[in-house]
Amino acid sequence: MTTESVQTPAGEARIHWYPAAASPPRLVLALGHGAGGGVEARDLRALAEALPADGVTVALVEQPWRVAGKKVAPAPKTLDEAWRALWPALAAPGAPVVAGGRSAGARVACRTAGELGAAGVLALSFPLHPPGKPEKTRADELTGTGLATLTVQGARDPFGRPEEFPPGHEPVAVPYGDHGFAVPKKAEITQEQALEVITEAVRAWLAHLPTGRSTERE
Repeated sequence: MTTESVQTPAGEARIHWYPAAASPPRLVLALGHGAGGGVEARDLRALAEALPADGVTVALVEQPWRVAGKKVAPAPKTLDEAWRALWPALAAPGAPVVAGGRSAGARVACRTAGELGAAGVLALSFPLHPPGKPEKTRADELTGTGLATLTVQGARDPFGRPEEFPPGHEPVAVPYGDHGFAVPKKAEITQEQALEVITEAVRAWLAHLPTGRSTERE
């Protein structure tokens, strides 16, 4: 793993690179973190460890507010601006880039993927609505990417259970998982098995994504 610092309008960001085992990579999977945590999240780490063996370079993106040691994420506009500024560095390995992230990071990816020419979108723990407020839906962000999109959601996620998602955007459900994909100790699957659900679903989805560069927009 190597770390690269990138200047953005919101300050210094960091990209934690997990290079593909074979060069050049088939894809780059860029993953942003949530508003309540960083790149150490269990699902992001699991993907960073699993996917390089498949020829996928994983880039864990640390937003400027986390690099600066702040505890509260800025407004969505600021998050999007930083992500846009990072994109040239994410595309530097020369492979198509899949935009992704968990929670707030998934929202950033959904909002910007089309304009940036992403090869697809991976939404982990997409916050479909605030807990207990299903009427305040953010489904339009998820359905409006215009790109191949995979959503992976914990079965107990208070920000949106899998059955709450709109038709055509049904997530891969992680049994017993909460918003951070943690599972109770008494669950019928282990934490390791829950993470395997995520990595295997993402691995299978990425394997069927085209690797050509049909990213121009009219």
